[in-house]
Amino acid sequence: MSVAPKFDALDALPRTPASDVKKLGWRGVMKSVARDGQVVVTNHNTPEAVILSAETYDAMLRALDAAAAPQRSALEELQAKFDARLAALQAAGAGARLRDVMARPAALRGKVKAGASH
Repeated sequence: MSVAPKFDALDALPRTPASDVKKLGWRGVMKSVARDGQVVVTNHNTPEAVILSAETYDAMLRALDAAAAPQRSALEELQAKFDARLAALQAAGAGARLRDVMARPAALRGKVKAGASH
């Protein structure tokens, strides 16, 4: 069982100006990423990019996939039901069967119930 990763808000992440990224070079930036997990690169104090480790990125994708799984499952089930009904409507003779049903009088089989309480 894996533990869900914790992702901080953009404002809570360590920041480094773009000019420091230029000065430190890639190795220096990656030392900051290794130490802090992710770093926000700013330009004139405005966030422009987030640099994160491949491990953090992979954990983020796994967390997103796990969060979306129940919705995907519900959508797949709904799509299967829709496809089955559509197949029944597209089957040979479906139009004739529908016209036959619509031409017959309705059989109520008991009391007629109406309203929200019934």
